[in-house]
Amino acid sequence: MTEQLIKTFIIFFVVIEPVSLVPMFGALTRGGEPGYRRRMALKSVAISAGIFIVFAVAGDWLLRLLGISVSAFKIAGGMLLFLLSVDMVLARESGLRSTTVREQEEARYRDDISVFPMAFPLITGPGALATLLLLTAETTGYLEFGLVLAMGLLALLVTLVFLLLTQPLMRVMGVTGGTVISRLLGVVLSALAVQYVVDGFTEVLV
Repeated sequence: MTEQLIKTFIIFFVVIEPVSLVPMFGALTRGGEPGYRRRMALKSVAISAGIFIVFAVAGDWLLRLLGISVSAFKIAGGMLLFLLSVDMVLARESGLRSTTVREQEEARYRDDISVFPMAFPLITGPGALATLLLLTAETTGYLEFGLVLAMGLLALLVTLVFLLLTQPLMRVMGVTGGTVISRLLGVVLSALAVQYVVDGFTEVLV
């Protein structure tokens, strides 16, 4: 059980990728007072936690409502995560993991960046939500479901710590260090994505 929980936490950590959020958060809050940065970090993670809980609770109902099997969602989710991992490995910006150019322009003139672009799409983007639905769809009871959700919320708590420590972390790792870590996590995520696709096709064929 402990090993499975650690694995689930690592999956959420890799997908949310708080390390790469640090320079983005630093850029979006540049020039702000420490109190403003702290307030934006707390609010964005709190909103992300709310999105996580809603999707976790309503995810299974949504799949059944749309007539989507867990196997089909594994294949689709795996493909989505693979595209996300390619962006991470190539350090390429896309709408999956980062804001687009137009979204960056809009965010630049916002006083409150907690909902957009921090909570969505940077923290709880399509990749994170797809991973959440994939993991909760595989649970067999309320306890297992609660533990998976708890690991997701724990990953968000770690993300909060990273955001609160943005300035010292940027001094230590810099932009280059963040990019290297992001690329390494991208390789891990690509393998996980392929495994989801393989599992989905295996279940369909069987």
